[in-house]
Amino acid sequence: MHRAIRLIVAAAACLAMAAPAQALDGAQLFKKKTCWACHGKDAKTPVMPNYPKLAGQNAAYALAQMKDIKSGARNNGQTAAMKGVMHLVSEEEMQAIAEWIATLK
Repeated sequence: MHRAIRLIVAAAACLAMAAPAQALDGAQLFKKKTCWACHGKDAKTPVMPNYPKLAGQNAAYALAQMKDIKSGARNNGQTAAMKGVMHLVSEEEMQAIAEWIATLK
C-alpha cells in the first residue's frame, strides 16, 4: 500500500514539473484590466493628451511604474486614475502587460 502511494505521489510530482506554466497573455490582460480605456486599444492613442502612449515602452520601466503607482510610491496627478484600477492587477499580470507593451511599435 505504501509503495502505491509513493508511486502516485512521484507520478504527480513528475507531471507537475513537466507541465509548463501557462504564460499570461499581456494583450488580453491589457483589455481585461481596462488599460485600453485610457491608453487606447492599441496602447498608442490615449484618450487624453496628457496620458502616456505605452506602445514600445521599456518593459522594466513600465513594470516599475505600475508597481510604484500601486504601492503609492508614485503619487502625482497623473496617477490618480490608475490608482483606482491597480488593486485589480497582480504583479505577475503587470509583468505580462509590461512585456506585451514593449513588443508594440
